[in-house]
Amino acid sequence: MHRTTATMLALSVATGASAQTSTPRSDSLVVAAIVSGRAPPDSATTAVKTVIPLPKWFDEIAVNAFVSSAYEFNSNRPTTGTSSYRVFDYNDNSFNLDVAEVVVQIAPVRANDAGFRVDIAAGNSVPQISKTQDVTVAQFDLQQVFATYIAPLGSGLRFDVGKYVTHLGYEVIEGYDGYNDNYSRSILFGYAIPFTHTGVKASYAFSSKVAGMVEVVNGWDLLRDNNHSKSVGAQLALTPVAPLNILLNWIGGPELANDNHTNRNAFDLVIVLKPTSVLTLGVNGDYAIENGTSRVNPGEDATWKGVAGYATIAATRKFSLALRAETFHDDGGVRLGTDTRAVLSEGTVTPAYRFTDHVVLRGEVRYDKANQAILSRRGAMSDSQRTVGLNCIFLY
Repeated sequence: MHRTTATMLALSVATGASAQTSTPRSDSLVVAAIVSGRAPPDSATTAVKTVIPLPKWFDEIAVNAFVSSAYEFNSNRPTTGTSSYRVFDYNDNSFNLDVAEVVVQIAPVRANDAGFRVDIAAGNSVPQISKTQDVTVAQFDLQQVFATYIAPLGSGLRFDVGKYVTHLGYEVIEGYDGYNDNYSRSILFGYAIPFTHTGVKASYAFSSKVAGMVEVVNGWDLLRDNNHSKSVGAQLALTPVAPLNILLNWIGGPELANDNHTNRNAFDLVIVLKPTSVLTLGVNGDYAIENGTSRVNPGEDATWKGVAGYATIAATRKFSLALRAETFHDDGGVRLGTDTRAVLSEGTVTPAYRFTDHVVLRGEVRYDKANQAILSRRGAMSDSQRTVGLNCIFLY
């Protein structure tokens, strides 16, 4: 079953600690206090044990971990050692500790519950753009840090305050409670939408079929706002029938530094269909527009759009095959950094074998194709690149 769906639909207030979340052992702390006095004739010492119970909330803390390590090879052999237009898997011909993550949380499940979540991530594939700006260590990030309260209104109105991953997109920033079927991230994930937000959001489940979320945030991947205006986001989650999930996402507001008037609006659609226990199908579409920022036609609006299709075949309980195909059109040149209209497409095949519930091994073959020579190649530029990779995941 595709892990991404469960993660994206987590805005439902009925969501509590996931089935994968393990509650740590919290035996009572026993402190031995030696009470000394006048020594008795036999010189024995009287020992008294005092039991100090831990706070009740300590029993609710869950600690989980996620580690991803990989090797990837780019046939273009880029001189910089960096594959073009990759978000996490950008190091060529290198063994990488992509990310090691520890999650500490108390997950609220009912009205008047309060909780928190802290995701501590380290590794040489943490995207610089998503990093907490106050963290200066190059390979370390507080990926998520937020507090939660469920207000006793109706079925429960959930508030999250802090830094959290974006609601847009089919793919996720991986963790113990959700990882993508492909090792490499899509172009849409890296260039069409944000990674994280800092602000406040409110989520509400109107029924088992309809849920919604609204948020006010600093903007795209900003711990501190870069202007005096906030961005607003929203999500409508629909489950018309059990095998089908639909997410309608939007975020809008000024995103340029020291500019409170140049608005950017991004619209995101995610559809996931699971017709059988073996097959999962997904579609992700994005469209965005930003006022007057085009590099291709200066003074005009910049637009970008793309679509990605996914298919995951769970051939056995242990073996699966994930397929992805997508195309991304940067008509204004602002996302891929070109002065002409750029089109970048890719196809990816990812077989995976699950040794245990805690260990997954994935291979990957990917081909990228552009409408112009924008992909790094040793001694030149190219309109294509091919990569192969091997990835191992540990999750607890």
